[in-house]
Amino acid sequence: MVSTVEDAKAVVHQSKFPPVGSRGQGSPFACFSHGFATPAEYVAHANEQILVMAQIETADAVENIDEICRVEGLDLLLIGPNDLSLALLGYAPPKGNEEIYLSATRKIVATAKKHGKYVGMVVIDGAHAKKASEVFDLVVLTADVRALQAWYRREMAIARG
Repeated sequence: MVSTVEDAKAVVHQSKFPPVGSRGQGSPFACFSHGFATPAEYVAHANEQILVMAQIETADAVENIDEICRVEGLDLLLIGPNDLSLALLGYAPPKGNEEIYLSATRKIVATAKKHGKYVGMVVIDGAHAKKASEVFDLVVLTADVRALQAWYRREMAIARG
């Protein structure tokens, strides 16, 4: 989660390999899966390919969005609607008609686009994903828990029936 320009700079720094950032090389398997012969070869090219994303979920982040979007190396802003709603409205999830929430979301999208950044949104179902895809570059459908719940309900109904 990013709320300030300092937070955004730290995310970029921790996401990139030296000399740009401070990310560790870790396992050698990344280089092999990306077609490089050695970890050093992978690290030499990886900074050009790494997508750096920051979650925007606080009132401070909305207030500081222009400065956050100016951070070089930050590629995408991901709106976490529940946490943003909690920060702005005091409850989550948002109902979707609260002007303060909608205004904040529009501000994030417009500012990101102005600075050439991608912007994404987390949604709860296919209908919301379809609508969000008209505005956002990335739509994350968080249906894993709901899918498991539906499966368990169906299986329990079979077991009980």
